[in-house]
Amino acid sequence: MEWFEAFILGIVQGLTEYLPVSSSGHLAIGAHLFGMSGEENLTFTVAVHVATVLSTVVILWKEIVWIFADIFKWKWNEGMKYAVNILVSMIPVAIVGLLFKDKVEEIFGSGLMVVGICLLVTAALLAFSYFARPRQRENISPLHAFIIGIAQALAVLPGLSRSGSTIATGLLLGNKKERLAQFSFLMVIPPILGEALLDVKDMAELGVSQAMAGLSPVALAVGFIAAFVSGCLACQWMVNLVKKGKLIWFAVYCAVVGIATIIFSF
Repeated sequence: MEWFEAFILGIVQGLTEYLPVSSSGHLAIGAHLFGMSGEENLTFTVAVHVATVLSTVVILWKEIVWIFADIFKWKWNEGMKYAVNILVSMIPVAIVGLLFKDKVEEIFGSGLMVVGICLLVTAALLAFSYFARPRQRENISPLHAFIIGIAQALAVLPGLSRSGSTIATGLLLGNKKERLAQFSFLMVIPPILGEALLDVKDMAELGVSQAMAGLSPVALAVGFIAAFVSGCLACQWMVNLVKKGKLIWFAVYCAVVGIATIIFSF
């Protein structure tokens, strides 16, 4: 992989991790266009996902500090409730990650047809959440956190947007837009770090030389920085977009790209 390819894919990851258009789907499309191998794709994917986690920490650091400050008061306060909701939301994705990781990776490498279909599903979810008008709830409940967590677990499929699925599910459940974007971005931090640790274990078993085959340290660093910077911009932008309810245009985008990907896969 050349450095400019890593730069493009890093920007794609940083933007699409937060925008509801599926980072995994776009990375799969980019990897196919650039002819990346499975091991090379795995190493690069781990790096850029960690970069986007760091961008979440940078943008939402005040919320993270508030949660930890409340936790260490050892009282049942708002921060503790928020942390519990995040833990509850992690249960479905932990089950998928621990029990079905190999199956998910098999689906991830099954071609662009799956990506195209999942992009259409993302478009449908975003459209439904835009036109639905459920009764508004003030706070996210543990039950809703668990259901949103199920949406996050299903979004391991390439093309099914994690942020799109979780935010759309939360909106359909009647949760307030102002709270959903932040919760959606914070709840993904532990699963991504956990997945990265499992992938690092797989890369260690492959060996450094095989895991880095075709991927130079310069390209890896360029991709990491590009994902981090674009992730910071996209995270802040997406929080504002969700508050304004402007997600229907992403539904149109996902539908167009999904159809194009399905046609290209033949």
